[in-house]
Amino acid sequence: MDGVTVITNPTVSVRVTSTANSFEALRRFNRAITIAEFKCKLELVVGIQASCMDLQLFSATDAFLQKLDDNEALMGSYPVDDNCRIHVIDKSGSGSGGFEDLSAVEKFQLPDEAYDKRSESVRSFLKKNKAGRFNEEKAAQKEELQVQRDAEEKLLAEALAPGLRCEVQLMGQPTRRGTVMYVGNTEFKPGYWVGVKYDEPLGKHDGSVNGKQYFQCQPKYGAFVKPQYVTVGDFPEEDYGLNDEM
Repeated sequence: MDGVTVITNPTVSVRVTSTANSFEALRRFNRAITIAEFKCKLELVVGIQASCMDLQLFSATDAFLQKLDDNEALMGSYPVDDNCRIHVIDKSGSGSGGFEDLSAVEKFQLPDEAYDKRSESVRSFLKKNKAGRFNEEKAAQKEELQVQRDAEEKLLAEALAPGLRCEVQLMGQPTRRGTVMYVGNTEFKPGYWVGVKYDEPLGKHDGSVNGKQYFQCQPKYGAFVKPQYVTVGDFPEEDYGLNDEM
């Protein structure tokens, strides 16, 4: 028959937007329902009363097509295709975004005094286990201890100076002799560090770390250690026998 379009799919998936909120919902509807029935179903989606709705139909590319203004007409009588957008306008004039703005929602708040008395609350658990903000005393002690360690490290570092002979004693390693080449802060780790040029190739680098040169020495002769492991004094260079002929 001329002029008649046969729609084989009885349902259609559309995008739903509204003036009541900013989100977009994807829903499937039966084409055989009337626009009045369609509005009733949209109440659950956008939260606007069906009697206060004006419906606008947009294409899949969001181009305006027409209004859906005949409540008795079937939804299938309009050119509603998959991925079209139905925009719902609230004619009542009530504030838009009501579903998103929670500032106007009356909230129940338990007084702190009453909440403190509850034994099953999160606050009670944290108190019992001295966790979170209830472990402030331990955190303060830890911070104070770190400040004390930093101060002691600074005093040890101030007693050192480039050019002094030294011995380095690291835990589990033999004593090594060398010359202090650098004392101060570095970019690779916080705190005070001492750059040492060992008498023999017992180090890790040439005085540079991560591309920054802190002092000059031959490769494998340089190392950085903490001040507490360095002792300065009259330490002549020892002969390790590395150059002896075999």
